[in-house]
Amino acid sequence: MKRRDYKNLSENSIYHIYNRGNNKEKIFYDEQDHRAFLFRLGLAFGIESEDLNKSELTKSPKSRIRITKSSGGDFKLHAFCLMPNHFHLLIEQCSDTSISVLMKKVCTSFAMYINKKYKRIGYVFQDRFKSVLIENEPQFMWTASYIHMNPVKSNLVVNPDEYKWSSFNDFAKSRNTPIISKNIMDSIFETKESFVRETLALSKSVKDAP
Repeated sequence: MKRRDYKNLSENSIYHIYNRGNNKEKIFYDEQDHRAFLFRLGLAFGIESEDLNKSELTKSPKSRIRITKSSGGDFKLHAFCLMPNHFHLLIEQCSDTSISVLMKKVCTSFAMYINKKYKRIGYVFQDRFKSVLIENEPQFMWTASYIHMNPVKSNLVVNPDEYKWSSFNDFAKSRNTPIISKNIMDSIFETKESFVRETLALSKSVKDAP
């Protein structure tokens, strides 16, 4: 796997994007914090707040958040997992608008939200986000499993479908979170049963989270 500098992200490529809290501290303290991050991510993707507010995972009581929207189709999110002190995203850059621009919008807005809500100052995230280029289908499958099995590997749940703040149930069950693109995953795993089976099998080769 090739690790890329955050500035050098290419059009029509898929990346595993991740970051964690400053000093490994929590960045998600309650359910609304999770929703606040996903809501901002959805806005940055160009999804309307009305559509985001229809989903349990992306609804926000404060919809007047100022984030410059990307053009529809600039990005696709193929998988995500929000852990207490870090996040994982599997993002496809579909245009010349860089993922670095997207992540700066989302993380800056979310950091302001966290600092205001919890009356704190300073950095929320440890550094700029990290990225790994996805170069082939096996790596895509392995990375998706790695992301979805993070809560199990970290002993937060026994089974991945028990964890609310990942995209696992968008593929294993009938949930339709508006920020998720299902086209690639559905073409690889033709059935929900196949997705679950392969995710669990691939997880045996998944190392601990970064």
